Amino acid sequence: MPMILAANANAQGSHVGEWRHPDAWERPAANIANALRLAQIAEAGKFDLLFLADGNGVRQMDKPDLFAATSPSDRPGVFEPVTLLSALAMATQHIGLVATTTTTYDEPFHVARRFASLDHISGGRAGWNLVTTSNPGDALNFSHAEHVARDERYERANEFADVVKGLWDSWADDAFPQDKATGRFLDPSKVQVLGHKGKHFQVAGPLNAPRPPQGYPVVFSAGQSEAGRDLSARHADCIFAIEATLPSAQALYADFKGRLAKYGRGPDDLKILSGVTIIVGETAQQAEDIAGELDDLVPPPVGVDYLSKMVGRSMKDYPLDGPMPDFEEEHVGHTGIGRAIVKVAKEQGLTVRQTYRRILPQMAGNMFKGDARQVADVMEEWYRGKGCDGFMIAAPVVPTGLERFTRLVVPELQRRGLFRREYEGRTLRENLGLKRPPRRFG
Repeated sequence: MPMILAANANAQGSHVGEWRHPDAWERPAANIANALRLAQIAEAGKFDLLFLADGNGVRQMDKPDLFAATSPSDRPGVFEPVTLLSALAMATQHIGLVATTTTTYDEPFHVARRFASLDHISGGRAGWNLVTTSNPGDALNFSHAEHVARDERYERANEFADVVKGLWDSWADDAFPQDKATGRFLDPSKVQVLGHKGKHFQVAGPLNAPRPPQGYPVVFSAGQSEAGRDLSARHADCIFAIEATLPSAQALYADFKGRLAKYGRGPDDLKILSGVTIIVGETAQQAEDIAGELDDLVPPPVGVDYLSKMVGRSMKDYPLDGPMPDFEEEHVGHTGIGRAIVKVAKEQGLTVRQTYRRILPQMAGNMFKGDARQVADVMEEWYRGKGCDGFMIAAPVVPTGLERFTRLVVPELQRRGLFRREYEGRTLRENLGLKRPPRRFG
């Protein structure tokens, strides 16, 4: 199975200062032309998929400097992702199209219908990134006074995913003969009413869409907590993981693969993609120069606000060139990322300034930087060493970073026999080496 490559499809980029770089696109907010070009660059590089993260609110309004500069993960001016991917489906032929949708502030019928539609529109290239929503403020946009508690979010997510898959199974694959001669548009014997009545949802069904070409669009997840890992082992086909070192990635890989048997699944039924920022240059020095240029575009107030966002507490009262405080014993951030940042800063003896510069391109995750051979060497080490099955790549600056990756690194991976030269599968599932799920109703 070749290495899997996924591209971060945020046209604004993955670094706080990236949109200011001279090589970055002008006016990236809700720009369809940029999105189309990014999809075409990734498909020319034979990437497996484009990934659109998403949220349900405008964030960081309490941090004026960061709010004005915009953190890439906040996305205040973007398209609704399935709408955008439906447009990109018309301008591409092979690349998978994956979007985030929450299970906490949406309904199973809506999600099942949107992604079934995208799968049909794209000819079997859709994927759903299942999230429970980590940002508490999003709750205020959905008639909630406060964020739903973690345990309830994950309990709801498991039931939500069961209902969505049941709705995708509403119709047999051959339920719509559409025979003009006989007048038989559909076969009434090949539809199943779901009739779901659970703790969180009551959904009659059936879905008013034919069964998706892939059976189920590919399900992605990124939960790293115990509840998140079990949710992924039960429902996901692919995992987005963030680990800073190969040993920790190998441990996570083994943990996920080891959970699958509990749900009657095999190790090849779940693919793990490691999130990484890749800065590649014609030379190693060019890569260093690009990284430095990006960091220099972030003034200290924005960097401090960004660090505050990531660790979940204000850093404004700490000296820029004083040591990064040790919050390791306390709850920080909305996810494990905040704890990882504090841990790395402690291990490396970083100052506040050094800490925010350290995380600007990669949060608490990983970064591969250098020329094509150096980058490919590390990617090969992680892939062959069972740290991952592939990578979710952010490549500053957009679009030149992704263009350099496809021009420099992809041929090197192909030369080593690690990555495809042409798409072989018709659907995203086929290109990822995943089985098409049978219909649960027979």
